[in-house]
Amino acid sequence: MKENFVDYVKIFIRSGKGGAGSAHFRREKFVPKGGPDGGDGGRGGHVILRGNKQLWTLLHLKYTKHIHAGNGENGSGAEKTGADGKDVVIEVPLGTVARLADTGEVLFEIVNDKEEYIIARGGKGGLGNVHFKSPTNQAPRYAQPGEVGTENWYILELKLLADVGLVGFPNAGKSTLLSVVSSAKPKIADYPFTTLVPNLGMVYYRDNKSFIMADIPGIIEGASEGKGLGLRFLRHIERNSMLLFLIPVNSQDIKREYNILVDELKKYNPDLLYKRRALAITKCDLVSSEELNKLKKNIPDIPYIFISSVAQKGLDDLKTMIWEILNS
Repeated sequence: MKENFVDYVKIFIRSGKGGAGSAHFRREKFVPKGGPDGGDGGRGGHVILRGNKQLWTLLHLKYTKHIHAGNGENGSGAEKTGADGKDVVIEVPLGTVARLADTGEVLFEIVNDKEEYIIARGGKGGLGNVHFKSPTNQAPRYAQPGEVGTENWYILELKLLADVGLVGFPNAGKSTLLSVVSSAKPKIADYPFTTLVPNLGMVYYRDNKSFIMADIPGIIEGASEGKGLGLRFLRHIERNSMLLFLIPVNSQDIKREYNILVDELKKYNPDLLYKRRALAITKCDLVSSEELNKLKKNIPDIPYIFISSVAQKGLDDLKTMIWEILNS
């Protein structure tokens, strides 16, 4: 299956070298001993990352392994400064994090449209000899070379920006819920790991209000250690304003399943425990109302609701609960 969602790329980036300053002297027919007039070298090109709200994947960078900015041009006579090297602008989706590949150090995160960061700064142009003229040195015969640019391997990593992140074991009904409450069309089937990539959907509430929901591939026990789809998708949960846990009504132990999910998030990043949470118990069309009442004794102490995406039960109340939590 062709993969159109790419949330991790490693690329080599090199900025441009600065142009050399000129050691030129003024030479004209009637000025036999003209002074220094060497111009400065141009700046080397920067490599810039720019946020683009129209992008939602790093797919366009998947096969781009090397990115080089242009070199600055050398200075010349008559104090002419060399042209700056051409900058390279890399457009990335909102939620992109840039790191150094060798150390993992986070350099910056892009979260706004048209937001820009220079990831590799071009070298400064060298000064021409005109700058080194002094009363004791009327004819300096030297100029500065341009600074070299920087080069390094970088990792660009995407963390989806969504208001609500759906958290649950495989086959908990996350994709079905997203398809019913939004216009997103995730792949749905009755087996684990149908969802291999995150899906985003816009959920319309009422009075022109809406929020973004992310269907994230299912957690399995040990996901924080890389089992299953592991760390590949856990990072997407970091960006969500709130977490909506989904557990099917036919789970053997709803509270235990919830605690396992929370434990995996805690192992991955303890800060996730500070996010607001709610619980949706799915597939409630499979049991009677009497059985639902019995289940209430074994539900975690967080806001919860019984829903059925297939039977369209409880969905309006779910939206209201989410909206109130997001705006509390």
